[in-house]
Amino acid sequence: MNLRRKKRFEFELGTGAMNDIMFFLMLFFLIASSLLNPNFIKVNLPKASDTKVIPKKQVQITVTADLRYYIDKTEVAKADLEPTLKTALAGEVDPTVTLNVDSTVQVQRLVDIMQVGTHLKAKMILATQPSN
Repeated sequence: MNLRRKKRFEFELGTGAMNDIMFFLMLFFLIASSLLNPNFIKVNLPKASDTKVIPKKQVQITVTADLRYYIDKTEVAKADLEPTLKTALAGEVDPTVTLNVDSTVQVQRLVDIMQVGTHLKAKMILATQPSN
């Protein structure tokens, strides 16, 4: 005769704390991603179907729609672009310049900036925005 009672354990998984953790993780990543973007000058970049991310240190030249020039968030006159860029690239083994040019800027102005970079023997990269 079997007098033992069969005990069944019912497991419960409390997910209330997980919701809080997921909310804080999402909030952390939203704040961290906004701080990691070094380009705070808003320009409307042209679109491209294939983009590549370059992980090394770069000097950024930004040209806004109203033709204001910036080198690493510092406004520079167009006439002072080459000497300021030369100073920014000093000491770099393989200098790289990223161009953030508004899509409404004329191509000739872009070519002029690229000629300055070529004269300084720097690699020039045009920043684009992924097309959907």
